[in-house]
Amino acid sequence: MLKEGVLRKKKDFSAIYKKGNSFGGRYVVLFYKKNNLDYNRLGFLASKKVGNSVVRNRARRLMKESFRRMESDMQTGFDLIFIARNTINDVKCDEVYKSMNSLVKRAGLIQKK
Repeated sequence: MLKEGVLRKKKDFSAIYKKGNSFGGRYVVLFYKKNNLDYNRLGFLASKKVGNSVVRNRARRLMKESFRRMESDMQTGFDLIFIARNTINDVKCDEVYKSMNSLVKRAGLIQKK
């Protein structure tokens, strides 16, 4: 059974790239678009420019862990794509978290407390 919070279809990715907004950080780029659902759908990408498969998988794991830490503070109802830059190599998880958190704040996706 497939998870409901994961972006899988090419048309979904294309719609976010064309009609969504984006912000760039030091280690990660964020594309996002409102999806009118009760949950967020996510995509974590690392191209071959980032490195070999081991490095790309580590980059995705770092981004997923960073998102997991900030997920409770986020608004719902968005499609989010996080793309790793090649500067993410040899970076600690806390630095990736700070970069992703600043992107999400700039995008206005953090709930007001």
